[in-house]
Amino acid sequence: MKINIYYGGRGLIDDPTLYVLAKIEEVLDELHVTVETFRLMDLKNSITTLPQTLKDADGIILATTIEWYGIGGFMQQFLDACWLYGDKEKISRIYMCPIVMSTTYGEQDGKLNLATAWEILGGRPCSGLCGYIEDMSILEGNDDYLRIIEKKAENLYRTINQKMPCLPASNQAVKQKITVPRNIDLTPQETEQLSQYASDDSYVQRQKADIQELTSLFRDMMGNNEKESNAGFLDDLETHFRPLAGFRANYKIVIEEESKPIIIEVDGAHINCFYGEGNNFDVEIQLSQDSMKEIVTGMTNFQRSFMAGDMKMKGDFKVLRTLDEIFVFG
Repeated sequence: MKINIYYGGRGLIDDPTLYVLAKIEEVLDELHVTVETFRLMDLKNSITTLPQTLKDADGIILATTIEWYGIGGFMQQFLDACWLYGDKEKISRIYMCPIVMSTTYGEQDGKLNLATAWEILGGRPCSGLCGYIEDMSILEGNDDYLRIIEKKAENLYRTINQKMPCLPASNQAVKQKITVPRNIDLTPQETEQLSQYASDDSYVQRQKADIQELTSLFRDMMGNNEKESNAGFLDDLETHFRPLAGFRANYKIVIEEESKPIIIEVDGAHINCFYGEGNNFDVEIQLSQDSMKEIVTGMTNFQRSFMAGDMKMKGDFKVLRTLDEIFVFG
């Protein structure tokens, strides 16, 4: 029997999920189970190829740590790759156990999200494990918690070994009825090759360079139309601004297709938005023009865009989260 572990956390020393996984591995090792661990943060440039590693697995563990909001970008990327490039026939025979520890709110939601995603992919979810761990010492020094973890590992082994059946899930039924099939029909081998192209950095960079060249050509052709579009973002931000008493922050939004970033200066009830440069920003954001349009039209928001991987950021997460409080679109 082989079980793969896909860990989507940041790998911090005091990460409670790593402690739980270590104890589970000890139990599985005693049961003579082959365990292979994939740390998604170390494989971020090749996540699209990871669905290939499911081929020889009888079961998997999807493990992540909730430190702020949701299951995290790396785990979401892996699930996206399974949807786009995974062998659905093979996935349908794989049992999955979700392990979600949190240092903040949301472990129950995280476990449910992983189980739901695996069901939609067609896989077989097992009973998972989740918990709120404020301090690692609470987890390490409690024999009752250790027994719960060991029991969960034993149940996972028993479920896979006995190939326990699963009742039909509504997630699968709904997906089969409403999902619109794509026009392209790829074999598992062609899908695997496509995932390798997606993870080939040089290939992707060449494609991006070609796209940027075409973008520049169209930008020159569009002329005044683009300027009007740029000004539209400033108008949208100023129109949908909702003051937050006593809140001050400076944001820099870099839109990939535009030459200058948007600077947002917030001071209580006052806001100043303009295209320019500067230093000492609380939050710096980078995203595409299409992603920015989805935000200002209310199709998504800054938090969801970040969690989906459509937006990059650096700075204070709390200040980022406040963006959706002071800018209300839709």
